[in-house]
Amino acid sequence: MEKRVNIQQTEPGAYKAMYALEGYFKTTPLTSTHKDLIKIRASQINGCAYCIDLHTKDALKNGETAQRIFMLNAWRETDFFTEEEQVVLAMSEEVTLIHKQGLTEETYKKAEQVFDQHYIAQIIMAIATINAWNRIAISTHLAPIRD
Repeated sequence: MEKRVNIQQTEPGAYKAMYALEGYFKTTPLTSTHKDLIKIRASQINGCAYCIDLHTKDALKNGETAQRIFMLNAWRETDFFTEEEQVVLAMSEEVTLIHKQGLTEETYKKAEQVFDQHYIAQIIMAIATINAWNRIAISTHLAPIRD
């Protein structure tokens, strides 16, 4: 793949704004597990190799198991994820694939059963943020570096 614009160097203010969103999440009660699941699942859906590589490594450092990461594409077919995590994953998929049906009433009602309005808002913002990062990485040809 040929190199493309490096937005971090060319438009540092834009990256600064994106990093400010990341900083915001450090001030919320959103768990590292939920953040990691959101980032990995959305990146899988979007096909962002750079972000999949980055966030699976982060998740492993945060205590996530390799088996659960391997199962994310088929999370509905396992009992590896808690009810809260299943809601987070469903929201991640529906918001990432917003053009299909958006965040459904069924999923939103499940979210309301397990999370308060602040946590739901934080989940939606986390999903929106990783989707923006995925689009930046894919459109500028960021690629993972082989270990």
